[in-house]
Amino acid sequence: MLTVPAPDTRPVPGGAFRPLRIGVLASKKRGFDNWQLRVFDRIVSDPRFELAGFLMATSEKSEKASQSPLLSLASRLERAALARQPAFIPTHFDPDRQRFEDVDIGAEGEAGRRLVQSVEEMDFDLVISLLPDGLPDAAVRLLPLGEWHLSFTAETSGAADWYGYASVIGARPSTPLRLEVRRGDPLRTVCLAASSFNTKFSAVRNADFVKERAVTLLMRELGRSLDERGRELPAETNAEVAPEPLPRDRDLLAYGLQLSSALIGRAGKALKSRMGGGSAVWTLYTGRGTIDDFDPRQAVEIAPDDDEIRADPFLLEHEGECYLFYEAYAQGQHRAHIAVSRFVGDRLERLGIALQSEHHLSYPFVFRHDGDLFMMPETNQARRIEVWRCVEFPLKWELYSTALEGQSAADSTLTQIDGKWWLFTNLSDFHAYEDHCSELHVFEVDGPALKRIVPHRRNPVVIDSTLARNAGRMFERNGRLYRPSQRNEYGVYGYGLNIMEIDQLDLDNYRERCVRTVVPDFKPGLYGCHHFDAAGGRYIIDARRDR
Repeated sequence: MLTVPAPDTRPVPGGAFRPLRIGVLASKKRGFDNWQLRVFDRIVSDPRFELAGFLMATSEKSEKASQSPLLSLASRLERAALARQPAFIPTHFDPDRQRFEDVDIGAEGEAGRRLVQSVEEMDFDLVISLLPDGLPDAAVRLLPLGEWHLSFTAETSGAADWYGYASVIGARPSTPLRLEVRRGDPLRTVCLAASSFNTKFSAVRNADFVKERAVTLLMRELGRSLDERGRELPAETNAEVAPEPLPRDRDLLAYGLQLSSALIGRAGKALKSRMGGGSAVWTLYTGRGTIDDFDPRQAVEIAPDDDEIRADPFLLEHEGECYLFYEAYAQGQHRAHIAVSRFVGDRLERLGIALQSEHHLSYPFVFRHDGDLFMMPETNQARRIEVWRCVEFPLKWELYSTALEGQSAADSTLTQIDGKWWLFTNLSDFHAYEDHCSELHVFEVDGPALKRIVPHRRNPVVIDSTLARNAGRMFERNGRLYRPSQRNEYGVYGYGLNIMEIDQLDLDNYRERCVRTVVPDFKPGLYGCHHFDAAGGRYIIDARRDR
């Protein structure tokens, strides 16, 4: 059942403690990767944390993985051609102001004792390891919050970094990411957080994308550990997941052919787009049912018209009739508007354009409040959230409020639960890869005016491409709160649809679980479905098809 406790007026726990003292285990003082620099920059800029020093490994404990000349060459070529990673320039982190201590993590005897002494003197709360090898056990036992590492750090050795290849070569639906900590006495390794991300067509781009998302995951869990400092590890140990092995040369050759084919296909789509075609074709399906019992196999198709492709449908009952607001565009158009139609049986009668702008519009979330009708469309290109109020139904709207100015937000939804308003939105915090499918952010707000916005302490409350992105309005049914979400995997945007049940929602906690997944197998010729809405016993979903 949904739990919405009374407001918690306790001070932020971090205010009662010294900053979290964070160390870093690395092997170089310069030339850090973009994702590493972003982590350092955020730690230094956040008063809750202190970047207390770097332990520089002069040697490593394990033998180097067999270096593959083909992997090295393929990675360099692919990175030069496909990676879109401008250098990240820190604004707060300055390596010249940091403390660096050389240590030999594979040493025993006196050198090993000096390493343990260095860790003790630097008084770390935790150490983030950037290396496949970690600190010796004696040093880790000195860390109250242990040694942290992201799972991809185990898939590197010397100049070779093969993270991201296995998912692409194996055509896996998603690429996993785990944040693990080794701590305690006896030492145990547990998983602090795990996520999955839609696999890209390029291994290099796949790795870069996930590493960019890992920055947000790591920073969120650092904040959680500060608030919960001193808590015991779970009684059960989460088994470590073995790193992917170095790809074999024959796998790399097959991958080269696979990548070439993908690039040819993408080039063809780009050419078709420039010639006025190639737009994604979505179709609508409607039937009788609600969010907890609909059966898309029984749905009736509302096919797109030649001059109007429809997606992101929202239903509205108004004066005894059922209306549909949706993203609309014609083949070859890449800037959609919001259109409205009226249901006549299971057929749509087109009424006109409800909202049009210089930027792309989609996801026309329509809702009522205090006798007024509002719409919150996606206006990501305007870099803000907009709420519009209807002044003449259904085609005349005026701007009512804005929020989150300058931020990259998509598919925003408002819901009122026990008198409180909550804003659910998909923000993209990015350097090179803007992406609205991976992070769900929650805010307590004052309603459609959006004058008071209080962020959830655990934002983003969901970090996972297969679960995070909103896919329609939220529903309360029989005391249960449901959130439709997109399932982005298999390299497809909007591959499937999840029905998430929210078990706990307050400014300190958020828990949800997937109770149903709909994949595009309910009708022939589909390869995606990514939106749900319902009203008055009718439901509607959209689905992507070839043509």
